Order: sequence, then structure tokens, then C-alpha cells
Amino acid sequence: MLTSLLHSLRTPLRRLLAAWVELRLVEPDPQTLNLDPTRATLYVLPHPALSDSLLLDDFCRRHDLPAPDARLQLGPLALNSCMALPKQGRRLWGRLPRKRPPFAALVATLEQHPELDVQLVPVSVFWGRAPGKTFGFWKLLAADSWQLTGRLRRLLSVLVNGRNVELHLGTPLALRELIDDRPPELTSRKIARLVRVHFRRVRTRVLGPDLSHRHTLIEGVVASRDIQRVVGECAIAQRQSRERTQRRAERYGREIASNMSYPVLRFMDQLLQRLWNQLYAGVQVQGLERTKQLAGEATLVYVPCHRSHVDYLLLSYVLYREGLMPPHVAAGRNLDMPIVGPLLRRGGAFFMRRSFKDNRLYSAVFNEYLHRLLSRGHPVEYFIEGGRSRSGRMLTPRPGMLAMTLRSYLRGTQRELAFVPVYIGYEKVLESSSYLKELQGAGKKKESPLDLFKVLKRLRQPFGRVAVNVGEPLKLGEFLDARAPGWRHDRDQARPPWLSRVVPALGRELSMRINAAAALNSVNLVALVLLATPHRAIEAELLKEQMALLVALQQRRPGGANISLPGGDPEAWLAEAKTLGFIERHDQALGELILAGHQQATLLTWYRNNVLHLFALPALVAFAFRNNPRFDVDTLHELLAPAWPLIGHELFVSPLANFRDALGETLELLGQQGLLHQQDGTWSRPPGHEPNSERLLLLGRLIQPSLERGYLLLAALLRYPSGSLTRESLEEHSRQLAERLTLLSGLNAPEFSDRRLFSGLLDVLEDEGWLWQENDRLCFDAALEVAQQRGRALFDPALRHRLSQLARQ
Repeated sequence: MLTSLLHSLRTPLRRLLAAWVELRLVEPDPQTLNLDPTRATLYVLPHPALSDSLLLDDFCRRHDLPAPDARLQLGPLALNSCMALPKQGRRLWGRLPRKRPPFAALVATLEQHPELDVQLVPVSVFWGRAPGKTFGFWKLLAADSWQLTGRLRRLLSVLVNGRNVELHLGTPLALRELIDDRPPELTSRKIARLVRVHFRRVRTRVLGPDLSHRHTLIEGVVASRDIQRVVGECAIAQRQSRERTQRRAERYGREIASNMSYPVLRFMDQLLQRLWNQLYAGVQVQGLERTKQLAGEATLVYVPCHRSHVDYLLLSYVLYREGLMPPHVAAGRNLDMPIVGPLLRRGGAFFMRRSFKDNRLYSAVFNEYLHRLLSRGHPVEYFIEGGRSRSGRMLTPRPGMLAMTLRSYLRGTQRELAFVPVYIGYEKVLESSSYLKELQGAGKKKESPLDLFKVLKRLRQPFGRVAVNVGEPLKLGEFLDARAPGWRHDRDQARPPWLSRVVPALGRELSMRINAAAALNSVNLVALVLLATPHRAIEAELLKEQMALLVALQQRRPGGANISLPGGDPEAWLAEAKTLGFIERHDQALGELILAGHQQATLLTWYRNNVLHLFALPALVAFAFRNNPRFDVDTLHELLAPAWPLIGHELFVSPLANFRDALGETLELLGQQGLLHQQDGTWSRPPGHEPNSERLLLLGRLIQPSLERGYLLLAALLRYPSGSLTRESLEEHSRQLAERLTLLSGLNAPEFSDRRLFSGLLDVLEDEGWLWQENDRLCFDAALEVAQQRGRALFDPALRHRLSQLARQ
């Protein structure tokens, strides 16, 4: 009787639910399910819930999918088109009575009727997305968590979260392909197990693991065996009571730990949605599908590039909107300030000091806290560059967080750990004015709560679009298998001997994967072309042609595996750069001119450096023809091969499988664009009076600063006999030379004389065997002098003379 009553009320209940509920996310697009119309469709829910089945019924009607409330007639078997897996539970004494496996009758029918088949479609519905938590009113009231809800709680959840519902559709599963020679009951259990594994992975991806209450988590960290050992040792070393040292450890725990709150996540989702819509013309997301596949089976560590203070807010927002659990984010302690700090902490931020030096207890507490997050499967996010990039380049990775993550992995985790590289590309960053001051030599400004109100004043300014590109994930186990094959035998060592070698390699690999997912936008393109001109001025038509050339080069031979290109045409890109305030357009009798003032040009260097790595190889080849009208491939390879490792290391370019093959493909590509001509196995540049000659020159100038830095470094080194200079003295001398060159040349490129770039060049020279150290002095042989003399052919006499004069000073 109850069943017939519910059936009669199903239609009005469905309509009532449809009027109240709003699906915030449906994944994947129902049109991509590719349901087979020749097979019967059976929807499977993870547990019985009338609200879920009614919601699914309405959804299928709206999208013209097979109806879940229909009756399927499969031979003699009649069943509903939607079923739920039975609850699994225990009585006080032993298991509940064994029930017949849910798919047993269906499997038996298919075995008796070979012409029949059924496709299973797993469906997960989330009413809100509160991760499980030990305490809190919202656990009782608000949303789906790991604990299945009762009828009253589900009713309250529908009322509270009706505007925040997600529906996740699984890939259709052909039932007949799973039938084998085993009895129907065993086959049914196997199918149920597969479906339950799918549901568990979806819940892990969307909700993350259960959250411990912050106080409980801190207590667990401090009470751990490792922390108690360090507390005792620090108490003795510092001649303090154990109780006092214990209280200090607890204080460190409170200083560090996040306090992720579901109501705050909901609030920030709504707030940030309005903020992004106000600030940006759009947030474009690419490449997240691989991460979604990994999220249910691996612990994720997001490692984005760091260009703006809003990076972590933007990424957490994107992940939340895309149906993934927002990560716990490592933030600098400088952001733990009034108003901002508590909000960030409840949004998932945990805070860390800039340095752990000389504070063993703090280091131990932080390491234990991070290990507990990772070992329990919580997604984590941190910036391997440390601070924000003031130059726009990818900065050299810091080893700290990577080493802690790797040591945590060695201690043992229940699941695989995967790094997810993320490139965030802005057409205009909120910090443009402060970056401009810092690029012009001002010191870094300390963060303040007042900065929040300054941002609010700029909400009416245009900031263009933002791209969030997710790169190729890196599974840590596979990486260690390749770089440290015996790592599994070293799990009991706190610092295995290979750690100092593997951590920098891991950071570099992640940096290259971030750069391989770069987003090319209108401001990048304008900066690349305009800053390659001597006086930051160019004809509008030539600028448009050169921007189109750069995009064409990326379309045919992309500089990264997961890059994205701008939509529209060169005129639209030019208009966008003008709207954002980066250029000036001047009408002139002979044609429109595009100019950049001193401050505009200085700021444009930041946006050029974001994507300079994408054009490293084409620019290097183009520069080779600046002082040489023609080359055969062998000569060009001999000239450029020594320079490529230096450039690739500086710009974090993914290594080439074969430089000679890549060189040949680049020559062919430049030939297709009319920038080079081939005849009788020789490549030559166009005559100087042809437009393509100027386009080749502009392309080559992109790499000129990197080559000039290398020339200055080698010229300064080779002025002295082998074994004369220390590494530090050569870095400083090279920096001074580069600084002098920028002043004499009027370059708007403050990063040109960055000492870290010269340090990176020396790293590569040592790795490639050109340099080595004896008694802390740099040593070399005649091979380096020969290579330097050969490289002089890249530079025209005037430039070579200027650089040589500087080096002699």
C-alpha cells in the first residue's frame, strides 16, 4: 500500500523537487555519455534515496535520456530502470542476514538470453558538499558527507542545499562483458564491487576524506611519537621544562593548522563567483579531466605557478566549481593577519614561516602536520617557487615543501601521491602597480589588511581574462622508480642519500610541466613583439602580422604539450591590450603606430616573460641568421647545440628527445612561414628589403637577452686562467656587467641582471661537463674556449664588440 501511495505521489513530488532544486554541476555533459540505443539502460544509485531518484527522473526528462522510472522487460524478468545498491551494515552480534546479490537475477537472465544486454549507468548525487567532520551543526544539517543520511537529515539537506546540487554520471558499463563462467551470484558480487569502487572514488574526489576537528588534529600531531621525542630533546637542549616545551609545540600547531569550514567554503564560493565576474571577463579552465580521473585513487598535491595573491583563491574556486574537493593550501605566515587570516584559515589555508632554521621543534610540528594531511588523502596545494614571481618568469623551485612531501611519502601513505602542475595566466594582474614599482627597483611591500580595501577600489577596472591550465600530472612513485630505483628499501631512513639529488630534479620536472601548460593571451603577444623593437614602437600592421606569426608557430609546433591559444584575431588582441592600458595607439599620415611608454614597457616585460619559453627554439634559430645569411643543417647544429641546454635550463623548457630532429622541424616551419628559404640543402634568410626579413629579426630578438647573458658570463670567466675565480665572485661580476649593459642600452628589463640567472647558467655548465670545481675554484679546459669562440659567430660585430668591451671592464 505504501509503495502504491509513493508511486501515485511520484509525479507531484518530482515537480515540486524540480521547482526547488538547481543543479550547480553536471558531469560529464549528458550528450557525451554515448548510450547505446540497442541496449536497455539501468541507472544505479549508491544507496536508496527518493530525492535522488526523483532528481534523476527530472534530469533525464530534460535531456532526453532513457527514463529512470520506466519498467524494463528483459525476457521473463521485469525490473525498474533505476535501482539502488542495498545498504551494508552490521548488527551488534555479527553481520546482518545475507541478502541475495543485487544483480543476481539480472545476470541469470542474461545468461539464459544471449541476445539481451544491459548498460549500467552509475549516478552519484551530492546535496551540498560538506566533508565529514567530527563535530559541528552542519554535520547534522547541511550536506552529503561520508556518513549516509537518514530520512529527516536528507529532507533538511534538500531544503538547505537545493540550490547547490551536483550530479555525477559514470561511464556506461556493458553488463554482458562482465559475465563469465562463474555462478550468477559470484558474478553479481563482482559487478556490485566494481560499482561500489566507482562510487567510493567519486565521493573521494568530490568530498575528500573526513576532516578531523582542528583541536583534535592538533592534539594528535603533538601527541605523536616523533613530536614527543623532539619535545623531550628540545627541553633538555634548551634547559626548559618538558611541560613548557609541550605548550610551545601546541602553540606551533595552532599557528599552523587550517580550520576548513563547509559554510565558509560555500560563502567563499558565492563571494568569489561575484568577484571573478566583476574583475575578469572570463575564467577559462583546460586540462582538468586527467586530474578528475586521478582524484579518486591518489592523494593530489597541486603545484601552481605563483603570479598573484589571488592564485590560491582562484584555483580553489575552480576546483570547487568543477566538482573537486578544494585543497589545503600552504600560505605564508605574512598572510595570517586580521580579517584575512581567519577567513583564509577556514577556507583551507595552513600557515608556514618563511624559514624553519634553528627551530627544530617548529620544523617537526610542521612536518608532522603535513604528513597527517597527506597520509589521510587530503588534497594539498603549495607554490614550489616560494614567493610570487616579480619578473614574470618561472622561478627556481625551493626544495623545502617538496622535500617534506617526499619524506612523508617515504613514511608510508595509503594511496599513490600525484603532483598536479597548474599554469595560471592573467591578461592583467591585480598587483600590476606594485610589480611596476618593484621592477623599477623599489623594495617588496609588506602585506596589510588595508590592501583588501585598495583592491575593492579597483573592482571597476578591466583585468581581462584568466586561464587556468592543468598540466600533465606526475605520479611520485613512478618518478622515484626512474630517478632513485632503490627508494623502497630506504623508507626507514629520514634522509636517504639520494634525497638531495632527487628533490631538485623533482622541482625542475614540475616547473617544466607547469610551463608546458602555458596560456598565450593578447597581452603576452603584444609584449613579445613590442619589446623586440629598439624603441618600443612599431607599425600596427607589422605588429598584427607578427602576433599572427607567433600564434601560427604555436599551432604547428607548440612549445608545450598543454598550452592554450587566444581566440579572436590580431585586431581583437590589439584592442584588448589597449583597453587594459598597456599600449598607446597613434594615427599617423602613413599608418597607425603602436607605442609603449616607459612604465608600460617595463610592465610588459613581466607578461613577456610569462611565455618566452614557448618560442625559445624558433627564436634561437632566427637569431642565428642575424649575422649569418645562410647555413647548412650540420653547421647550424654544431653552432646551436651547445647553447640549447643553457637556454632550456633558464626558461624551464621540457627537454627535446633529439635536438637535431627538432632543429630540422623548426627550419621547415620557419620556411613554411616564409622567414627562411631552402636551396640545395642550405637555408638562407630573406633579403633585407623584404618584410619577412624584419619579421625574422623580431623573432630572433626574443632570445637575445639570454644569449647576451651567456656571452657575458663566459667572457668574464675566460679573462682569467682556469682555477682563478670562485663561483660567487663570477656570479657577482657577471651581474654587475649585465646591470651596466642595461643602463648603457636603455633596456627596460630589470630581471636581465638577476644573479639567480647567472647561477643557473653555471649549474648547467657544470652539469654538461664544461666546468668543475677544485678547492672552491672554477676550472675549465680548452674545450670551453673553443665553444665560446664558436658562439661569437651568433653575434654581429657591433654587438660582439660592445659585449667584449663590457667584459674587459
